[in-house]
Amino acid sequence: MHELVVTGNDPDAAADVAASVGGVCYAADPDDRREFPFRTLVRAMTDSPDLLTPAATVGTYLAFSRVIRERPLGSDPGTASPGLTAIFPMVHHPRLTHAQGDSHWRDTHVPLALQHHPGMWDYTQLSVVATLNGPSYDGFALVAFASLEDMRERFFGDDHDRDVIRADVAKFADTERSPRRVIVTETIYRQRPPLPAVTWPHD
Repeated sequence: MHELVVTGNDPDAAADVAASVGGVCYAADPDDRREFPFRTLVRAMTDSPDLLTPAATVGTYLAFSRVIRERPLGSDPGTASPGLTAIFPMVHHPRLTHAQGDSHWRDTHVPLALQHHPGMWDYTQLSVVATLNGPSYDGFALVAFASLEDMRERFFGDDHDRDVIRADVAKFADTERSPRRVIVTETIYRQRPPLPAVTWPHD
């Protein structure tokens, strides 16, 4: 399904916007003073994109969302989801087109991610269809874990997992131009739709 995705740096504006359009808000810890490409991301399906403007101070994108794995625990609309999410903005490899990089990300990387990220309990790919303004990205990977400890200790099972994932990412993404991950808390202001009837290898 297609969604509007906006990035910014104001957590209050992001939460207000997400609540007003029944979207999903991702916000970094305000006490984390590290440099990030953005500190908030809002996803929404709306016919009134101007409603997202207050949260779109960094970028605005039209994206196709692919829900690969959904966390086993839910939450009430408007309350923080369990766990933490790492957002990885992605720029495609310079030797590939957007379509080629996206195809590899979807068809080759997904089964590897499911196999080699043992602690990952939620995974969504936001494949950018168009950059409306802001930095040009090809996608955003939303990778969630039960806790910060799980994210640190179970992102990979061992060195082999790390080597496999890093080698594959280098095939479809520009690792120099893709920004650092942003660790955020997710708040859903609508009920998630059911997972599509897709079976991924190694899941």
